[in-house]
Amino acid sequence: MAKDPSRPRPTMAEVARAAKVSVMTVSYTYAQPDRVSEQTRAKVRQAATRLGYPGPHPGARSLRRGRTGSLGVVLGEPLTYAFEDPQATRFLAGVAEVCARHGLGLTIVPITGSPSDADRVAEAAVDGFVVWTTSDDDPVLPAVAASGLPAVVHGGPRQQDMPFVAIDDRAAARAVAAAAFAHARRPMVLSFPLDRARTPGIRNELDPAKATFPVTRQRLRGFRDAWEAAGGRWSHVRVAVCARNSAREAESLATTFLSGPDAPDAVVAMSDELALGLMRAAARAGLTVPGDLAVTGWDDTDAAAAAGLTTIAQDLRAQGARCAQLVLGEGTDDETRPTEWQLVLRDSTSL
Repeated sequence: MAKDPSRPRPTMAEVARAAKVSVMTVSYTYAQPDRVSEQTRAKVRQAATRLGYPGPHPGARSLRRGRTGSLGVVLGEPLTYAFEDPQATRFLAGVAEVCARHGLGLTIVPITGSPSDADRVAEAAVDGFVVWTTSDDDPVLPAVAASGLPAVVHGGPRQQDMPFVAIDDRAAARAVAAAAFAHARRPMVLSFPLDRARTPGIRNELDPAKATFPVTRQRLRGFRDAWEAAGGRWSHVRVAVCARNSAREAESLATTFLSGPDAPDAVVAMSDELALGLMRAAARAGLTVPGDLAVTGWDDTDAAAAAGLTTIAQDLRAQGARCAQLVLGEGTDDETRPTEWQLVLRDSTSL
């Protein structure tokens, strides 16, 4: 089929939809045909012929032979987050390790929440994308898919044609909350933002389904599981929402709820950063941990160990490396392969 020069070049994603396969399968058909069955290869090529698709863009054939020699990380945060947040820096270090091994560059594509975000992704001079955890309705996700370049999502949301790397957030949240809530009567959650509006504040009777960030949603569900298993009612659990993963913001917010008759006696935080900010506010208020207040975090940073913080350990550096490897076509997208996590019990809780 001759290509009409007045029409946009068909994308790999369009071929994948027409052939009813994943974008990665289309990519393998052209770049690594031995990894695709003969029947599937024929189906992909027939769809490509119908659409007038000439084959992958030179930059999409393989990052090792790409047009830019750079892997893009779509970071749903301001650019400074990559250097200030311990979890982000660990993850990016894992991506960078794989890039260095293949002689590739690393391009951070920051997201501002403005309408130009999708254009920024479309115009990125990269050969593939790793998408840092974002919201269900983030417009960068269809922009990444439309690029036709290899892409992987970390943390969520799951996308039909993209590999996905994450731990079981709900199960891990259930485990850490069980430690925090063991002797609690007035539990509380210190949460990541619920949605792209990032509105901070205290929420009562919060339905986890309202959170459009999958990581936030799954952790809230796990916390709810733990409290209900202990015989409590989730509607009685208040959720303090932070706009950012910031110890300073958590400390400021905590000063508003650590006093009075409704002050919590246990708080599960969605990160070590938030937990450490909370602990500073508790110390200023004259509260002891865990005597007056049980506290847990998430990610097992170096600061968490020094503070004696009970937390969830996960290897974000290894997860970053795995994302980069999947974009490169190394290994397979085996979602039955577990991404490991571990509950680390320390002095901030008492069982």
